[in-house]
Amino acid sequence: MNDVNFFKKKKDIILGNYFNIYKNHKIRLTDIRILKNASKEHLTFFDNIRYKDEAKITKAKYCITTSKLKNFLPKSCEIITTEKVLYEVANILKDIYPDADIDFPDFNLKLPNKRKFSGVKFGNNVFIGKNVKIGKNTHIGDNTIIESNVVIGKKVIIGSNVHIKNTLIGNEVVIQSGCKLGQKGFGFISKKNKNFKFPHIGRVLISNYVELSSNCTIDRGSVDDTVIGENTYLDNQVHVAHNVKIGKNCMIAGQVGFAGSSTIGDNVSIGGQAGISGHLKIGNNVKIGGGSGVIKNIEDNQIVMGYPAVSFKDFIKNWKNK
Repeated sequence: MNDVNFFKKKKDIILGNYFNIYKNHKIRLTDIRILKNASKEHLTFFDNIRYKDEAKITKAKYCITTSKLKNFLPKSCEIITTEKVLYEVANILKDIYPDADIDFPDFNLKLPNKRKFSGVKFGNNVFIGKNVKIGKNTHIGDNTIIESNVVIGKKVIIGSNVHIKNTLIGNEVVIQSGCKLGQKGFGFISKKNKNFKFPHIGRVLISNYVELSSNCTIDRGSVDDTVIGENTYLDNQVHVAHNVKIGKNCMIAGQVGFAGSSTIGDNVSIGGQAGISGHLKIGNNVKIGGGSGVIKNIEDNQIVMGYPAVSFKDFIKNWKNK
């Protein structure tokens, strides 16, 4: 199931088409990958010091980065230096994946063929795209849209007015009414006259036994995937941005927001209306109080609260001293 790709690559990457230093070289690469997933046939990028450990061990042969970060990369990696890393990446992605920067409607939607989905119960006004796979004993509520190539496991419950695209769903998952899965994330390069949209070629991966309560929004990944781990529960109106990874057995209360590329460990509990900044790492067994604002990494087994979030003991001490 993890081999499913939703965006068709128009062509390979010819480095000379994008960087003058390679204009007279015939260097062809197959795709763009993040540092830890890249191999010799991939182009990668390194734009944030938080990923220095991944940069040190990347297997990519070519990497777009800045002059300040280039020394973290291995000698086996040829460096392409620029001060606009994400712009260069977005420009290449838009060229090789021309359909990934705008979410056009799926014009292949039709009423489901009940012979094809013999073990599935559909409500009224459900529309299904091409090549959709749905496991047996799955229930789908009224007015729900499942776009092309989506994969849904067995014994899944999907409520009404749900919209699913660019997503792979495991078994025994519950998705309550109003949820939106797989839409393009919030990513663009600021320009003076018109913002340059960052294409999103990633997916949403929903593991077994996950429950998404009403009106959750799960954005697909940009270059990586967005992942919700096994047996994790999200309360109403939770927003999960692109590339976020949430571990197993997590409990996320209502209106929590995860900014892009944050990584959440296993057995994490987060109170309502908390916010997690982007590119952070939250350890295992962490508890975050409601209304907190997390702006730095949290080690395993910590309890934090407040804005900015601090240890619970320090929060109580500061509160008593006010």
